[in-house]
Amino acid sequence: MAIEAGDFRTGLTIIVDGDPWQVIDFQHVKPGKGAAILSTKLKNLKTGATQERNFNASVKFDQANIDRKTVTFSYESDGNYVFMDMETFETYELSEQQVGFNKYFIIDGLEVSLMMFEGDVLTVSVPAKVDLVVAETSPAIKGAPSNQTKDAVTNTGLKLRVPQFIEEGETITVSTDDGKYQGRA
Repeated sequence: MAIEAGDFRTGLTIIVDGDPWQVIDFQHVKPGKGAAILSTKLKNLKTGATQERNFNASVKFDQANIDRKTVTFSYESDGNYVFMDMETFETYELSEQQVGFNKYFIIDGLEVSLMMFEGDVLTVSVPAKVDLVVAETSPAIKGAPSNQTKDAVTNTGLKLRVPQFIEEGETITVSTDDGKYQGRA
């Protein structure tokens, strides 16, 4: 299905130069003279690279058909993450580069979605929030304001700021969009 650049929306996947790209951000720009252009920020779903490109608003692109498959995380070995389809018992192996920042949110038994294009696994998509265990943090400071935060490290290696009352061994909810503390689990 052909999509005009003027119809872009955030999250749309298109094919540019034979590769699947996802629209991260876009803005319509109407210069004083000439045709309107579309200023975009795109992410290559194969390589993970981001790029800013301008297009004429009337240029057409093919939509990239991205398939999603629900799988369960099995284990990590030598920087490779192994996932299993629990219906077919087929396994998928992704490199640390393919998993990217999501590596901090993947725990044993977590159900995730694999994004696939033409049979190739591109990346993994995790839930919006996950529960992680605080592995390291300093003790609370007595008399500290309740809005004061401190450094903490989760069992997956994620470094974040948490409120003073959080202690080692507690389970917290973390946003996978930005890696920030959301509350106690």
